[in-house]
Formats: sequence, C-alpha cells, structure tokens
Amino acid sequence: MIHCEGLVKIYKTADLEVFALQGLDLQIESGELMAIIGNSGSGKSTLLNMLGGLDRPTAGKLTVDGRDMLKFKERDFVRYKRESVGFVWQNNARNLIPYLTALENVELPILLTGSRKRWRAKELLDAVGLSHRASNKLYELSGGEQQRVAIAIALANHPKLLLADEPTGSVDSRMANQILDLFRELNRTIGITVVIVTHDPELAKKVDRVAAIRDGKISSEMLRKRSYAEEMAELEQEDEEGTHVEYAVLDKAGRLQVPSNYLESIGVKNSNKLRVELGEGKIILLPPEEKEKAE
Repeated sequence: MIHCEGLVKIYKTADLEVFALQGLDLQIESGELMAIIGNSGSGKSTLLNMLGGLDRPTAGKLTVDGRDMLKFKERDFVRYKRESVGFVWQNNARNLIPYLTALENVELPILLTGSRKRWRAKELLDAVGLSHRASNKLYELSGGEQQRVAIAIALANHPKLLLADEPTGSVDSRMANQILDLFRELNRTIGITVVIVTHDPELAKKVDRVAAIRDGKISSEMLRKRSYAEEMAELEQEDEEGTHVEYAVLDKAGRLQVPSNYLESIGVKNSNKLRVELGEGKIILLPPEEKEKAE
C-alpha cells in the first residue's frame, strides 16, 4: 500500500533549512494495522501529512496504492484526498462541524461528492457504535463519542487508507482503549489499511507493527509475535512486555540507530564510540574501554 524510499522533507525559511525527514525508508502492506511512534520533532507528523497528500516530499520516493506522489499535480492531490484517504485528527475541531448533528456531520462528505446514499451515514454511525446518538449535536457528545463520529466521517467515501494523528490524545485511557479496539475491528472487518501516529508507546499492545522514528528516519520496529486475538485469549498468562519482538533498522549504508536506553544499560552515555566484536555468528556491541573514552 505504501512504499517510502530515501524520503526527504526540507522546510525552508529565509536563512534556515530544517530537515524533517532525512532519507526515511518504510513499507506498509495493504490491510495492515500499524503505529508510528516518536518524540516531538522526530518527523512522524510530517510523514503522516505526506501520506495524506497534505504536503509534498522534497526528494526520494513515495508511492501509495501504486501511485507516485512526487508526480502528483494539484488536481491529483484533490482527487486523492477525496477518494483514497481518510483522516482522523486529535483536535475534533478539524473533524467536525459543531452546529450539525452527528448524522449530518457524517452525511456531509457523502453529499459533497454528489452521492445521495444518505443511508451510508447511518450505517457508519452504527459501525462506530453511535446509532443511538445520531440526532445529538456535538456539545451533547463526550470527547470519545465525538472522536467516533470523526472516524465515521473519515470512512464516508470508502477510503483504502485511514490515517490517524494522535487519535487518543484528548480522551481518557478507558475511551482510548475503546477507540483503538474500534480501529482494530474496522481493520479486520473492512480490510482498510490503518496508520496511527502517536507518542504513546502503550499503543504497541494494540497493533501488529510499530515503527519508531528518530531524527527523521525509521530507527526500529516491533512486530507482534502472535495475533492480537490469541494474546487476548491468553491475557492472564501473557507477559505484557513480551507481546512484541523488537528489531533495529539498517539503512542502505549499513548504519544502525540503537535506542538510547539500550546504550545506557551497557554504560554508554557520554561517548559516540562502541566496540564491535564478531563471535559465534553474532555482532556484539560493547562500551568503549576507559582509555578510548578519555580520547
């Protein structure tokens, strides 16, 4: 569904260039449910904006559903955003019109395409568990219910790709779990590809793959060992910390980003050097000797 290769994004001002992405490589399969995590400024929101057609890459390769987005003209971006991708934002003001009911909010994007299939809006509200709130105005809905309406809107035009930017950032943990379960259910029943951007590592327990961004590049990935359903069935016996296997990601030059907490655990804090040894088919990383640290 998504192929990024050497993706670069530079923001320019009068006398300054900021590299938001620095040669990012990423592949996302059709029908996958994954999360992209990273600290503020890591580049995760920049990536999401480019996947959604809201921003154009500076260099590299970006294809979504077989289409080369670096070759898109303005009309291509308009069509792509209307027909191929759905957005869910953390800020409900970007998703919803306050003076409309929940049903009218979902009907609006359907009517704007010229379709008269208003019944689809009722189906979508039912799919997100809000058919009983169809006639309520937004101020009568909780934050979590508003976010569910936003998800229904994002699905209104049958997108192949659903992008969510911090979708649980403005709700409590109980509602956050319900929203994440809803994403998983939609992914399973509709087969839609879902990419969630978040700073919350707890999200890893709900998705199949987590890619971590550091300094504008994918630095590591975590892959689920077993299916989520299997793990839920064995929840009482399952060690929550053991649900995923973590991988570091090599770029094409053979460079490796090692998480800082791993480095600190072997005593590497104030050095940019590591000892590398090869033994028994393994590459072993060790802290530098005291003499090397001093140098």
